[in-house]
Amino acid sequence: MFKILLIAVVVILVTFGLVKLVDKFIPSKFKPFLIIALWVIIAFLGYKTYMSIYEPIQFNEVKNKRYAEVIKNLIDIRDSQLAYRQVNGKFADNFDNLVKFIDTAKFTITQRRDTSIVDVEATKRFGGVITTKSIVLIDTLGFVSVKDSLFKTSTRYKTMMNVPTIDIEKYDEWVNSLPTDTKAKEDYKKEMEAGKTFQLKAGVLEQNDVKIPVFEAKVKKDVILFDQNRDLVIQENQVVSVDGVNGDALKVGSMDEVKTNGNWPKTYGDNE
Repeated sequence: MFKILLIAVVVILVTFGLVKLVDKFIPSKFKPFLIIALWVIIAFLGYKTYMSIYEPIQFNEVKNKRYAEVIKNLIDIRDSQLAYRQVNGKFADNFDNLVKFIDTAKFTITQRRDTSIVDVEATKRFGGVITTKSIVLIDTLGFVSVKDSLFKTSTRYKTMMNVPTIDIEKYDEWVNSLPTDTKAKEDYKKEMEAGKTFQLKAGVLEQNDVKIPVFEAKVKKDVILFDQNRDLVIQENQVVSVDGVNGDALKVGSMDEVKTNGNWPKTYGDNE
């Protein structure tokens, strides 16, 4: 952007110089036409300079607002998945099962307490002298609805799989306008067609012969910012920064690592 600004400023200064030269050397009858033409050029370059500054600012405002909305859904998905694993020992691999789980499942409320009982073997070894040993008892106190625990009276979990920033009609128009003249472009269009909902995967990773459940939910930045300046979206996809969302997608969890945090900075919300 700095290069664009520098070029625009130089061209404007040159144009001003040309206006002065026209005023000094060009015959009077031609001056009005040339001066008008040059002022039009100056106005155009001034507009382009202004837009080169304003458009990235506007883009960042839209991006930050949309990211914040998307992240709210990703946090709901993560909380739901953690509850699913607590009850089922694994993560859900589709939203239908996850929503059904929230609607029907219950957490078991337990209480842990220490107590002691007669150690029969030790009592025998000591010739009938009563010997005790400590044990831990887990008492079930009751059950509580997963839905009430996570969402209280809200039903937003039923739509948490939908990317919340998309105008469906405009998005469909954009997807339909995408070219398919190469295999890569055709694959990209298919990926974008499915982009109105978060991608959800679940499975296991094996570490030290132990199988550990993992999951990942994500959405491409191209989907979130589909109607924004394409050059700025490409730049956003290449972000590597501690203050930004690195990579080409917003996501929580991972299919390659044992983690359940998100890839956004904490300025957007809780990522752990």
